[in-house]
Amino acid sequence: MARSAGITLIELMIVVAIVGILAFVAYPSYQDQVERTRRSDAQGALMGMASAMERYFTTNNTYAGAADGGADTGSPANYPDEAPLDGSQKYYDLTIQAADATSYTVRATPKNAQAGDGILELTSTGVRRWDRNNDGDTADANETNWER
Repeated sequence: MARSAGITLIELMIVVAIVGILAFVAYPSYQDQVERTRRSDAQGALMGMASAMERYFTTNNTYAGAADGGADTGSPANYPDEAPLDGSQKYYDLTIQAADATSYTVRATPKNAQAGDGILELTSTGVRRWDRNNDGDTADANETNWER
C-alpha cells in the first residue's frame, strides 16, 4: 500500500499550537513597544514646544502669555496642542502648565489608547518628569526623568 504525501491533522494542530504560543508571548512585548514609541513622540513634541517657548521669550522677553489668549497656562499659542504632530490619531494633549516672566513648565497628558501611561513634563531648566505611577503628581521617587 502506497503512503500519500502530505501533513496529518495532528501535525497541523501542533503547528497551530506553536504559533499560538509564540503570539501569546510576543503580543505583550509588541504592545509595550507601541506605548514606548508613542511616549517618545510626546517627548519629542515637548522638546519642540520648549524650543517654541524659547523663541517666544526671545521676541517678548518673557514666557508669560505664550498660551492661547495670553494666559499663563493652557494650550500653546505658538505650537500644536496635540502629539504626535503628524498623523490623525493623537495620543497626548500638550499644554503650558505654568509660565511666568522667567520660567515655564510644559506638559503632555496621555489620552485615547495611551491613557494611564502617566503625565510627561519638561521645565525651562531642562528638568524632565514622568508620572510613572499615574497618581497625578511627579514628586514620587524615580519620576524625575523620562527613562524607564
